[in-house]
Amino acid sequence: MKDHAPDHSPRQAWMGLLAKAGPGRVAALLDDTCARPGFDWLRRPETGSVMVRGRTGGTGAPFNLGEMTVTRCALRLPCGTVGHAYIQGRSKPDAEAAALVDALMQTDRAPALQAGVLDPLRAEAETARTSRAARAAATKVDFFTMVRGED
Repeated sequence: MKDHAPDHSPRQAWMGLLAKAGPGRVAALLDDTCARPGFDWLRRPETGSVMVRGRTGGTGAPFNLGEMTVTRCALRLPCGTVGHAYIQGRSKPDAEAAALVDALMQTDRAPALQAGVLDPLRAEAETARTSRAARAAATKVDFFTMVRGED
């Protein structure tokens, strides 16, 4: 029995940002931030599909919503650090870039990648979320009941 579970939340957060980034965005930010190091493939990029599940009302019983195309890969840096990527879509170069960022975030290059890749992706995701929320709020209808005077 383990004494405690390791805290994976920071890695989960950056993997989520990389997985949801727009086409070519991770590669562009990575190339602007640093030179790509050499690596060995553990699993070359391959495309497949996964079943997406949903919950009624966000908390109800789970149901199969449909399938989504994903590309995954795994690589190892010369120092032995392993990077993984699962991204939406079919872009093998995007999967490679995401796996490189994952691996490099586990090294001493993490602060530079945080500032050059992850922070811009987080800001773009927040802007998109705010924009979606504003468009949804514009369609909101407020219903109210007027109380008539007592007769």
